[in-house]
Amino acid sequence: MSTVYTETVVHAAPAEFVADAPYQLAIVSLDGGTRLTVRILGERVKIGDKVELAETRDGIEFFRKLA
Repeated sequence: MSTVYTETVVHAAPAEFVADAPYQLAIVSLDGGTRLTVRILGERVKIGDKVELAETRDGIEFFRKLA
């Protein structure tokens, strides 16, 4: 299980992600202390929310909020 350390919503995306905008990015803290920058799928998250890995697409990790 991972925890959201910080988050933001991207409205002005780089060219390769412009079709996805707006989308949420988060820095998540993994159980071992490592932090990753990830995309969020589905429901928006806030600092302190618990998240899990949903999928990896083209080297990008997508996490989703735990219910």
